[in-house]
Amino acid sequence: LESLRRLGAAEAQLLDSYPSLTASDLADAWVYAEARKAEIDREIGENDED
Repeated sequence: LESLRRLGAAEAQLLDSYPSLTASDLADAWVYAEARKAEIDREIGENDED
């Protein structure tokens, strides 16, 4: 989700693409991503290399 958000996906697009998610789920995901920013940055970078 964080990778898609960084690519410019709007929350409405994410909710449409993942109908099982709620707006509250996304809010929780953003809090999680911010709290673990260095780890997520590293993982996204590693995935981009593949």
